[in-house]
Amino acid sequence: MRIYVRGRVQGVFFRATARDKARSLGLTGFVKNLPDGNAVLAEAQGPADKVREFITWCHRGPPSARVDEVKTEKIPLVNEESSFEVRYY
Repeated sequence: MRIYVRGRVQGVFFRATARDKARSLGLTGFVKNLPDGNAVLAEAQGPADKVREFITWCHRGPPSARVDEVKTEKIPLVNEESSFEVRYY
């Protein structure tokens, strides 16, 4: 699943906290800031219920974040992923 999160989500530990949450759920994929300064992109895969739980978490993020919008879209599985990482542009 590809997840776009908009709001005050950069500079508030969103990526690190998202990584920790995804790993705790056993998901693989990544999270990264988008160049516009107001959004984060995550791609997560794993059991459907765990991905849904991660998406629910994305709607609130860490305590200092302000999430204004979350959009999701289905994408093909990436078989070679083995962990959930923070990526940099």
